[in-house]
Amino acid sequence: MFWRNTFPLSHESSAKHLDGTPALTALVIRWCARLDEARSRDLEKAEEAKSQKSSETDWEVRWEDGDTDNPRNLKKWRKWLCTWVVSSASLCVTCASSIYTSTYTQIKEEFGISQMLAVSGLSLFVMGLGIGPMILAPLSEFYGRRPIYLVSFACFSLLLLPCALAPNIAVLLIFRFFSGMAGSAFLSVAGGTVGDMFSGRELSAPMMIYTASPFVGPELGPFLGGFINQNAQWRWTFWVMLIWSTVEFLCIYLFVPETYNPVLLRRRAVQLRASTGDPYYAPIEKLTRSIPRTIAWSCLRPFQLLFFEPILLLLCIFTAILLGVLYLFFQAFPLVFGNIHNFDLQTIGLTFLGLFVGMVSGILSDPFWARIHTRMIQRNNGISEPEFRLTSGVLGGILVPVGIFWFSWTTYPNIHWIVPIIASVFFGAGTLLVFSAVFTFLVDAYPLYAASALAANSFVRSSFAAGFPLFSNVLYDKLGYQWAGSLLGFLTVIMAPVMIGFMVWGKRIRGRSKFAGGK
Repeated sequence: MFWRNTFPLSHESSAKHLDGTPALTALVIRWCARLDEARSRDLEKAEEAKSQKSSETDWEVRWEDGDTDNPRNLKKWRKWLCTWVVSSASLCVTCASSIYTSTYTQIKEEFGISQMLAVSGLSLFVMGLGIGPMILAPLSEFYGRRPIYLVSFACFSLLLLPCALAPNIAVLLIFRFFSGMAGSAFLSVAGGTVGDMFSGRELSAPMMIYTASPFVGPELGPFLGGFINQNAQWRWTFWVMLIWSTVEFLCIYLFVPETYNPVLLRRRAVQLRASTGDPYYAPIEKLTRSIPRTIAWSCLRPFQLLFFEPILLLLCIFTAILLGVLYLFFQAFPLVFGNIHNFDLQTIGLTFLGLFVGMVSGILSDPFWARIHTRMIQRNNGISEPEFRLTSGVLGGILVPVGIFWFSWTTYPNIHWIVPIIASVFFGAGTLLVFSAVFTFLVDAYPLYAASALAANSFVRSSFAAGFPLFSNVLYDKLGYQWAGSLLGFLTVIMAPVMIGFMVWGKRIRGRSKFAGGK
């Protein structure tokens, strides 16, 4: 029969069970044959895809155990040296923000400008610190951390030169803004360098040093600036910063290697392809994202989180108020200690040591809070929750208004000057505890969007820190020293319960979030 010559014998046996109709038998056998052919093609494609995937995996470049090029396998002294260098660079940048406040008197006299216009130099620098990470952080994902450090810090150093030589206030303000943007890399990218080199329990100590540097820098600025501007022309403020930043740049060039794993693997893949001719590749080379699109998402995502995440929004507002008050103190301290206690410029700079001591005290308390965090995990059956990170913030939320009210109501001539300085110790310690709690909470609560959450926090904080100094003089003139400070204290009293509220209801609120918990 015709179908015996056309189809395999296996299908012939199936036809014997049919009703004997030749046309129907032929149709069924043809259908079975086509199913066999389709199944064979599918199996061949699956095997080919599996073979191709296996082949691609074989050529993927990865770190091997004990690989000397892996940043986590660097010698311990080298990792710590790198940590100190990037931390000191961050200290340098934040010091540059506040050291400018000591130049107000001379700048106003030379350029014939108002106090508010002089203060704008501080506000524009801080705004640059908030905007810069949205551009520099995504660029580091393409080019690595070291090129961003070298280019940005070279620009930061060079932009100090026109500030020192500024012929008018317009030039000074413009280059203050751009120098802030250039230096912001060490407030965003540098934390990744520390994380690249250390892991697990090793990470706590170096990260604490790096985290402390941007908080200590603003207190160091008026301290140094007071001595410079008391005894030299204001332009020497920028010459000193230029010398410091040049030394920092040389240290970065000599002692800070590339630590970003995707870029290091890409370099190795390029070397292997050149030496062997085999199709080695790094995972980063398979990405199809473009630089403009990545930067656009870097700018958009933080605002998405601010609009749709109430936890993030409230914590950002709280930290923004605190940083705003801190930068407002750069205007308040000269008013209080200069007008009431008749301190000269360099002595006013020494009064900021109270904030410095408070910040350092908050840093040194880190082991205590780490033990509390461990106990909370043990009581929760070994499960860690992001809200456990907020415990230090609860105490910080209490210390901050205590310090502000204490400072405000001890600004009388008949009260010894040491009393308000002691009050600033409490404010400094509380501020650092709140910041530390918020930063670690955001990283734990938004693991997939930690960079965006921190960028959102940085933008809001910088906006407040840029705005608060602009109305400081008007605030103190209209309300007086006591009630001006009390107004700021009431703002922190309103925000302080946020920490306790999120410790109690934070998990429930995160459960309704589409961004929290790696969703």
